[in-house]
Amino acid sequence: MSEQAGARARILVVDDSRLMRKAALKMLGDEFDIVTGDDGLDAWAKVEADHAIQVVFTDLNMPRLDGYGLLEKIRSAEDSGIQGLPVIVVTGAEDDEKARMKALDRGATDFISKPFTASDLIARARAHATYTRVTRRLQEAITLDPTTGLANRAGFVDRLQQDIAYARRHQQPLSLMQVEIEDFRRFFLQHGREAADALLQHVGRLLRGRIRKEDTAGRIGLGAFGLSLPGGQEAGIIALVDWLRERLASAPPVIAGEPRQVRLLTAVMSPLLDPNMGAVEALEAIQRRLEPLPEAGPVEEGASPPASAITADAPGASGSAEVAAPTAGPTTVPAAAAPAAQPAPAARSASSAPASAPAAAASAEISVDEVLERIRQGRAREVLPQVPAVIGKLLPLLRLLGPRQRAQLIQFLQK
Repeated sequence: MSEQAGARARILVVDDSRLMRKAALKMLGDEFDIVTGDDGLDAWAKVEADHAIQVVFTDLNMPRLDGYGLLEKIRSAEDSGIQGLPVIVVTGAEDDEKARMKALDRGATDFISKPFTASDLIARARAHATYTRVTRRLQEAITLDPTTGLANRAGFVDRLQQDIAYARRHQQPLSLMQVEIEDFRRFFLQHGREAADALLQHVGRLLRGRIRKEDTAGRIGLGAFGLSLPGGQEAGIIALVDWLRERLASAPPVIAGEPRQVRLLTAVMSPLLDPNMGAVEALEAIQRRLEPLPEAGPVEEGASPPASAITADAPGASGSAEVAAPTAGPTTVPAAAAPAAQPAPAARSASSAPASAPAAAASAEISVDEVLERIRQGRAREVLPQVPAVIGKLLPLLRLLGPRQRAQLIQFLQK
């Protein structure tokens, strides 16, 4: 989140003249990291893709998209970070006072006239790049969690909203993941703030070291973390869940001189493209899926009940979230608790239906919801032919469940 000490500010220079781009690169290249664009459309693509750009120098008269159009795109961007970029307009002899006023009306930050000197260009770059860095530091002080160094809830909500807007605009997948330390409040009360902070820092370091550059991690609750994963694929998310559980099981954090076993509840929502759901609503929805299963059978004394699944909006499956199965329409990545374990043999064997099951029933379309409800009501014989299909849908989920969660799920299915 914070800039590295001594990192060079990145400047975007936009001009359809190759000579002008080379001149700017020569004048600024010793002090700044220079990116160039040959017209407004090229520049806009770079601004959207590269969040490290801090200042834009742009010509006004360019093909495809001119400087005015680029200004309009930047100032009307849904990403607040792009909206606030300093844009210095480079004007030529052909650009009169009217052209400057037009650029100013569209949000120009400053002007520089051709032919410009190296000192003119460097002075503008220094002034606005410094301003951007100071502004970012002030924003980080407001949006960073001081314990973990990740985004706090406000910062994460802001970043998630930007990711949602970008994903919808470009029709690209976006996944939201929540990781919660089980019984963290009790741990805090029993061991104190220092131990609790050490545990949060340990999990935060694991998340920071694993996610990609385009991902965002934040602490969104007392013991909860959120991850915004643009373009996240189900296989990669499952691998991340497995990795986290495995690391915490094989190398538990040492707190106050003692290794502490940590259990995680995790849930994923993917892709996050519901037009009626913003960042706040998405976090509320994913939190609800971490509530205990209401009908998963008795829980062992001293154990916490398992968390339910989060839907992932992919086509082709249906079922009941009550037993960590997909809700209508999607496939899911379920809530999982560390440590990791392989699917239980009993769960695999449940996929075999008796050969004597009626053929007519086997051919009938029936939802996972209905199958599980009939099993709960003691009418299992009516849906025996559908059991293999149901188990087939649940098998990818079972491998994410901990031993106790699997046992409770199997107990529920055996009722």
